[in-house]
Amino acid sequence: MSNLPKGGSYIFGQTDPQNIFTPEDFTDEHIMIFRTAAGFVTDNILTRMEELESKKEGIIRELLEACGELGLLGADIPEEYDGMEMDKISSTIIAECMGRAGSFAMTQGGQTGIGSMPIVFFGNHEQKKQYLPGIVSAEKIGAYALTEPEAGSDAMAIKTKAVLSSDGKYYILNGTKQFITNAGMADVFIVYAKIDGDKFTAFIVDGDSEGLSTGPEEKKMGIKGSSTRTLILEDVKVPVENLLFEIGKGHVVAFNILNLGRYKLAANSLGHAKFALELSATYANDRKQFKTPIANFGLIKEKLAEMAIKIYAAESMLYRTGGLLENMLHSLDTSGEDGGRVAAKGIEEYALECSMNKVFATEVVAYCVDEGVQVHGGYGYSSEYTIERLYRDARVYRIFEGTNEINRSLIPITLLRRAAKGDLPLQEAIERLRGQLSSGIPAREGEVDLVQAAKEIFLLTIDAGLQKYGDGLNKQQEILGKLADLAIMTFAMESAWLRAQKSMVNEDEAGSKLKMNMAKAYINSTFGVMVYVAGETLAALADGNELTSLLENLQMLSRYTPRNTIALRQEIAAAISEAGKYVV
Repeated sequence: MSNLPKGGSYIFGQTDPQNIFTPEDFTDEHIMIFRTAAGFVTDNILTRMEELESKKEGIIRELLEACGELGLLGADIPEEYDGMEMDKISSTIIAECMGRAGSFAMTQGGQTGIGSMPIVFFGNHEQKKQYLPGIVSAEKIGAYALTEPEAGSDAMAIKTKAVLSSDGKYYILNGTKQFITNAGMADVFIVYAKIDGDKFTAFIVDGDSEGLSTGPEEKKMGIKGSSTRTLILEDVKVPVENLLFEIGKGHVVAFNILNLGRYKLAANSLGHAKFALELSATYANDRKQFKTPIANFGLIKEKLAEMAIKIYAAESMLYRTGGLLENMLHSLDTSGEDGGRVAAKGIEEYALECSMNKVFATEVVAYCVDEGVQVHGGYGYSSEYTIERLYRDARVYRIFEGTNEINRSLIPITLLRRAAKGDLPLQEAIERLRGQLSSGIPAREGEVDLVQAAKEIFLLTIDAGLQKYGDGLNKQQEILGKLADLAIMTFAMESAWLRAQKSMVNEDEAGSKLKMNMAKAYINSTFGVMVYVAGETLAALADGNELTSLLENLQMLSRYTPRNTIALRQEIAAAISEAGKYVV
């Protein structure tokens, strides 16, 4: 484990391109899993989307069972409990493919993620043996009940109570949970409640428990085919053996599960975005105006190219992080009774990367579905065209698994906490940058320099924040949000570039050219945004001569000659139009 990179360490050093995982590294088994999962969605979900969206009785369980028969519900569950126990790349691939499945992606994600992973990571052997095999086969459907009417992002403010019965055999649960995915047909709920009014604790609650009921289905903007209801607990008796992990340690369960949930949601978003681009490219090839396909028009080319570029950056980030997670888990001994907890702790090392992926990918899919509607013109606003549903379905991704605002706050806070513990060399990097600035920094030449400049711009800006607020920086949400954006853009730029560099070594020139074009286009178009965000942030952190000095330093860090990104986008758009879908 000591040889593995620390979470957030990408800012403080160079990464060898050969040490990152990319989609080009998929094994034959990974490709087979991709084909299986994508084929399932195409054959079983997309052909029945109308039935799914209209909530046809029994269809969700039927589709989940079909999914389970192919092994697509047990990727992260140990073989001992009938799971497939796949590597993290395989489970990422499945999540990406499910991104095309609309509301079913939420159902499947609830089943394989937050509805089952608390038991995988924190359950004891008896709990795992009782519940996990049924979840793998979809004989049991899982749900996760944390959110309450007055406790959303502030999870610790829940009011649901758990009181030990007089005979000591049960906990009596009372409370209301809101926006619970799969609630309408769930057999197993992971429920959070407070014992003695303050001990935040997780429980496994059977769906047929007396006193447990659900409200009507929520009328949602999108993901209409998934079940979302209120969960009502009225004197529900939960056997003491169904307490999950330890009394008062429910937050450990909840927050560790969210790390993986955020990562998987990024994978869903990637698949969703690729589907939007595929629909848009196909439509642009078919739709003719002025006697020519609209795919030949410059502003449509620009849209298709920019969608592809953002998808490429998101894909590069996602699988790079998947490689980090897999290497971490491979380095750990998870064979014992507490193996799940060991795995969860290992995943927590990359909590910062999971949050960055979640924010970036959910905003990429938002961009892609919006531009997808625009490419379709008036038809994109019609429910006769699939892109209209994709537009509605994508909106909730920025809310799920901790809103993007919460995740933006967490990114710099996590980095600062780890630096304070000595896990990350933040202060050393800042001191080194100050020395470089005092001696002068030459103009940047090429993308590798821009990636390094992005890291230095982040350091310059966070240093200014610490100079003004010190430890109080954690409470300045607007500044934290800007710092998060700088950190995310840096990670995306570097991931895109490293992937292209690795491709140049491992593939021929033709195979690597499109990836290189996408990386160059993303880095050059993003770098100017970074400079603007940093300047805006510095203006909020200093004034007078101090601000002048900071802006001069920013200007020194960001001197570069822009590349012709319009020409790059034209080449990228040509490749996308020819394929009729996302290709690299």
